[in-house]
Amino acid sequence: MRIMVFSDVHGNLTALEAVLQHAGRVDAYWCLGDLVGYGPDPEACVARIRSLPNLVCLQGNHDAAVTGLLPPAWFNADARSSLEWTRKQLSSGALKFLRKLSPLQILPQWDVTLFHGSLLSPLEEYLTSTERARASLEKLRTTWGCFGHTHVPTAFVYEKGRVTMWIPQGAQVSCKVSPRSLFNPGSVGQPRDGDPRASYAIYDTEAQTWTWYRVPYRIKEVQDRIWEAGLPPRHAIRLAYGR
Repeated sequence: MRIMVFSDVHGNLTALEAVLQHAGRVDAYWCLGDLVGYGPDPEACVARIRSLPNLVCLQGNHDAAVTGLLPPAWFNADARSSLEWTRKQLSSGALKFLRKLSPLQILPQWDVTLFHGSLLSPLEEYLTSTERARASLEKLRTTWGCFGHTHVPTAFVYEKGRVTMWIPQGAQVSCKVSPRSLFNPGSVGQPRDGDPRASYAIYDTEAQTWTWYRVPYRIKEVQDRIWEAGLPPRHAIRLAYGR
Protein backbone atom coordinates (compact mmCIF):
# COMPACT_ATOMS: atom_id res chain seq x y z
CA MET A 1 0.00 0.00 0.00
CA ARG A 2 0.97 3.61 -0.62
CA ILE A 3 -0.20 5.98 2.10
CA MET A 4 -0.01 9.74 1.64
CA VAL A 5 0.98 11.46 4.89
CA PHE A 6 0.55 15.23 5.14
CA SER A 7 0.12 17.93 7.74
CA ASP A 8 -0.34 21.64 8.40
CA VAL A 9 -2.38 22.58 5.33
CA HIS A 10 -3.42 25.82 7.06
CA GLY A 11 -6.15 26.85 4.68
CA ASN A 12 -3.92 26.78 1.59
CA LEU A 13 -6.04 25.06 -1.05
CA THR A 14 -3.62 25.74 -3.90
CA ALA A 15 -0.81 23.91 -2.11
CA LEU A 16 -3.15 21.11 -1.05
CA GLU A 17 -4.32 20.46 -4.61
CA ALA A 18 -0.71 20.52 -5.80
CA VAL A 19 0.43 17.77 -3.42
CA LEU A 20 -2.69 15.65 -4.00
CA GLN A 21 -2.09 15.79 -7.74
CA HIS A 22 1.61 15.06 -7.31
CA ALA A 23 0.95 12.02 -5.10
CA GLY A 24 -1.40 10.53 -7.66
CA ARG A 25 -3.30 7.40 -6.78
CA VAL A 26 -2.73 6.21 -3.23
CA ASP A 27 -4.50 3.70 -0.99
CA ALA A 28 -5.05 5.87 2.08
CA TYR A 29 -4.45 9.32 3.52
CA TRP A 30 -3.12 10.32 6.94
CA CYS A 31 -3.61 14.01 7.77
CA LEU A 32 -1.75 15.03 10.93
CA GLY A 33 -3.75 18.15 11.73
CA ASP A 34 -4.00 21.92 11.28
CA LEU A 35 -6.31 21.93 8.30
CA VAL A 36 -7.04 25.62 8.92
CA GLY A 37 -5.40 28.80 10.21
CA TYR A 38 -3.27 31.42 8.40
CA GLY A 39 -4.53 30.66 4.88
CA PRO A 40 -7.44 32.04 2.82
CA ASP A 41 -9.31 28.80 2.00
CA PRO A 42 -10.36 27.13 5.28
CA GLU A 43 -13.78 25.86 4.22
CA ALA A 44 -12.54 24.52 0.90
CA CYS A 45 -9.58 22.76 2.56
CA VAL A 46 -11.77 21.05 5.15
CA ALA A 47 -14.19 19.94 2.44
CA ARG A 48 -11.40 18.62 0.21
CA ILE A 49 -9.73 16.69 3.00
CA ARG A 50 -13.04 15.26 4.23
CA SER A 51 -13.66 13.93 0.72
CA LEU A 52 -10.48 11.84 0.61
CA PRO A 53 -11.06 8.05 0.74
CA ASN A 54 -9.62 5.94 3.56
CA LEU A 55 -8.79 9.06 5.54
CA VAL A 56 -7.36 9.23 9.04
CA CYS A 57 -7.40 12.84 10.19
CA LEU A 58 -6.05 14.41 13.37
CA GLN A 59 -6.91 17.66 15.10
CA GLY A 60 -4.20 20.31 15.21
CA ASN A 61 -3.90 23.21 17.61
CA HIS A 62 -5.41 25.66 15.10
CA ASP A 63 -8.31 23.27 14.45
CA ALA A 64 -8.91 23.04 18.19
CA ALA A 65 -8.70 26.81 18.67
CA VAL A 66 -11.08 27.68 15.87
CA THR A 67 -13.73 25.45 17.49
CA GLY A 68 -13.16 26.89 20.97
CA LEU A 69 -11.28 23.90 22.40
CA LEU A 70 -8.01 25.80 22.86
CA PRO A 71 -7.79 29.32 24.34
CA PRO A 72 -6.86 32.17 21.95
CA ALA A 73 -4.26 33.38 24.44
CA TRP A 74 -2.05 30.45 23.38
CA PHE A 75 -1.49 32.18 20.00
CA ASN A 76 0.29 35.36 18.92
CA ALA A 77 -1.68 38.38 17.73
CA ASP A 78 -1.48 37.56 14.00
CA ALA A 79 -2.52 33.95 14.56
CA ARG A 80 -5.43 35.06 16.74
CA SER A 81 -6.59 37.45 14.05
CA SER A 82 -6.42 34.67 11.48
CA LEU A 83 -8.37 32.31 13.72
CA GLU A 84 -11.13 34.86 14.29
CA TRP A 85 -11.46 35.35 10.53
CA THR A 86 -11.31 31.60 9.87
CA ARG A 87 -14.09 30.84 12.36
CA LYS A 88 -16.42 33.14 10.45
CA GLN A 89 -15.65 31.40 7.13
CA LEU A 90 -16.34 27.86 8.32
CA SER A 91 -19.72 26.19 7.98
CA SER A 92 -21.34 24.46 10.94
CA GLY A 93 -20.51 21.14 9.31
CA ALA A 94 -16.84 21.97 8.98
CA LEU A 95 -16.66 23.20 12.59
CA LYS A 96 -18.36 20.03 13.80
CA PHE A 97 -15.92 17.90 11.84
CA LEU A 98 -12.89 19.70 13.29
CA ARG A 99 -14.27 19.62 16.82
CA LYS A 100 -14.71 15.83 16.76
CA LEU A 101 -11.16 15.09 15.65
CA SER A 102 -8.52 13.81 18.07
CA PRO A 103 -4.92 15.06 18.16
CA LEU A 104 -3.67 11.48 18.60
CA GLN A 105 -4.57 8.13 17.06
CA ILE A 106 -3.00 4.69 17.26
CA LEU A 107 -3.31 2.51 14.15
CA PRO A 108 -2.62 -1.08 15.31
CA GLN A 109 -2.65 -2.51 11.79
CA TRP A 110 0.43 -0.44 10.93
CA ASP A 111 1.88 -0.46 14.48
CA VAL A 112 2.06 3.34 14.29
CA THR A 113 1.02 6.26 16.50
CA LEU A 114 -0.10 9.47 14.83
CA PHE A 115 -0.06 12.73 16.78
CA HIS A 116 0.02 16.42 15.96
CA GLY A 117 2.52 17.88 18.43
CA SER A 118 4.12 15.33 20.76
CA LEU A 119 3.11 12.31 22.81
CA LEU A 120 3.44 14.34 26.00
CA SER A 121 1.33 17.21 24.66
CA PRO A 122 -0.41 16.19 21.42
CA LEU A 123 -1.74 19.67 20.67
CA GLU A 124 0.93 22.00 21.95
CA GLU A 125 4.54 20.77 22.19
CA TYR A 126 6.89 21.18 19.23
CA LEU A 127 9.38 18.37 18.56
CA THR A 128 12.25 20.54 17.39
CA SER A 129 15.20 18.89 19.14
CA THR A 130 16.54 15.47 20.08
CA GLU A 131 15.91 16.24 23.74
CA ARG A 132 12.21 16.85 23.18
CA ALA A 133 11.91 13.90 20.80
CA ARG A 134 13.49 11.55 23.34
CA ALA A 135 10.58 11.99 25.77
CA SER A 136 8.05 11.09 23.07
CA LEU A 137 10.14 8.17 21.81
CA GLU A 138 10.38 6.77 25.34
CA LYS A 139 6.59 7.09 25.69
CA LEU A 140 5.94 5.48 22.29
CA ARG A 141 4.14 2.12 22.55
CA THR A 142 4.05 1.30 18.84
CA THR A 143 7.00 0.56 16.57
CA TRP A 144 7.06 4.06 15.09
CA GLY A 145 5.15 7.32 14.90
CA CYS A 146 4.23 10.32 12.74
CA PHE A 147 3.81 13.92 13.84
CA GLY A 148 3.37 17.44 12.44
CA HIS A 149 3.12 20.90 14.04
CA THR A 150 6.71 22.09 13.39
CA HIS A 151 6.24 22.66 9.63
CA VAL A 152 9.66 21.07 9.07
CA PRO A 153 10.21 17.64 7.45
CA THR A 154 12.11 15.67 10.07
CA ALA A 155 13.04 12.19 11.24
CA PHE A 156 14.06 11.20 14.77
CA VAL A 157 15.55 7.75 15.37
CA TYR A 158 16.23 6.23 18.79
CA GLU A 159 19.04 3.67 18.72
CA LYS A 160 21.34 2.39 21.46
CA GLY A 161 20.19 5.09 23.85
CA ARG A 162 20.88 7.90 21.41
CA VAL A 163 18.39 10.03 19.45
CA THR A 164 19.43 11.19 15.99
CA MET A 165 17.67 14.04 14.17
CA TRP A 166 17.61 14.24 10.38
CA ILE A 167 16.16 17.01 8.19
CA PRO A 168 16.02 15.93 4.52
CA GLN A 169 17.04 18.26 1.71
CA GLY A 170 15.79 17.96 -1.85
CA ALA A 171 12.70 17.34 -3.93
CA GLN A 172 12.57 13.59 -3.16
CA VAL A 173 14.32 11.89 -0.26
CA SER A 174 13.69 8.32 0.93
CA CYS A 175 14.66 6.27 3.95
CA LYS A 176 13.66 3.06 5.71
CA VAL A 177 11.12 3.14 8.51
CA SER A 178 13.11 1.80 11.44
CA PRO A 179 11.84 0.79 14.90
CA ARG A 180 11.59 3.56 17.49
CA SER A 181 11.48 6.35 14.93
CA LEU A 182 9.31 9.44 14.42
CA PHE A 183 8.63 11.06 11.06
CA ASN A 184 7.28 14.50 10.17
CA PRO A 185 6.09 15.01 6.55
CA GLY A 186 6.57 18.78 6.76
CA SER A 187 3.92 21.36 5.95
CA VAL A 188 1.69 21.50 2.90
CA GLY A 189 0.47 25.05 3.31
CA GLN A 190 3.17 26.90 5.25
CA PRO A 191 6.67 25.34 5.18
CA ARG A 192 9.17 26.74 7.67
CA ASP A 193 12.45 25.11 6.70
CA GLY A 194 13.52 27.73 4.18
CA ASP A 195 12.02 25.86 1.23
CA PRO A 196 8.73 27.41 0.07
CA ARG A 197 7.59 24.32 -1.82
CA ALA A 198 4.75 22.29 -0.31
CA SER A 199 5.88 19.19 1.56
CA TYR A 200 4.33 15.75 2.07
CA ALA A 201 5.38 12.11 2.34
CA ILE A 202 4.50 8.66 1.04
CA TYR A 203 4.71 5.64 3.33
CA ASP A 204 5.11 2.36 1.43
CA THR A 205 3.84 -0.38 3.72
CA GLU A 206 5.44 -3.24 1.76
CA ALA A 207 8.87 -1.75 1.23
CA GLN A 208 8.73 -0.07 4.66
CA THR A 209 10.00 3.15 3.17
CA TRP A 210 9.17 6.77 3.86
CA THR A 211 9.70 9.30 1.05
CA TRP A 212 9.49 13.08 1.43
CA TYR A 213 8.45 15.13 -1.59
CA ARG A 214 8.59 18.88 -2.28
CA VAL A 215 6.11 20.32 -4.75
CA PRO A 216 6.06 23.84 -6.23
CA TYR A 217 2.72 25.63 -6.34
CA ARG A 218 1.35 29.04 -7.32
CA ILE A 219 2.35 30.99 -4.23
CA LYS A 220 1.43 34.40 -5.67
CA GLU A 221 -2.20 33.32 -6.07
CA VAL A 222 -2.40 32.38 -2.40
CA GLN A 223 -0.69 35.60 -1.33
CA ASP A 224 -3.22 37.62 -3.34
CA ARG A 225 -6.14 35.85 -1.66
CA ILE A 226 -4.62 36.44 1.80
CA TRP A 227 -4.28 40.16 1.10
CA GLU A 228 -7.77 40.38 -0.41
CA ALA A 229 -9.23 38.69 2.69
CA GLY A 230 -7.59 41.25 4.97
CA LEU A 231 -5.56 38.62 6.81
CA PRO A 232 -2.23 39.59 8.42
CA PRO A 233 0.27 40.46 5.65
CA ARG A 234 3.01 38.39 7.33
CA HIS A 235 1.07 35.21 6.55
CA ALA A 236 1.34 36.04 2.86
CA ILE A 237 4.91 37.30 2.80
CA ARG A 238 6.42 34.30 4.57
CA LEU A 239 5.03 31.86 1.99
CA ALA A 240 7.60 33.05 -0.57
CA TYR A 241 10.50 32.30 1.78
CA GLY A 242 9.37 29.10 3.47
CA ARG A 243 9.58 30.82 6.86
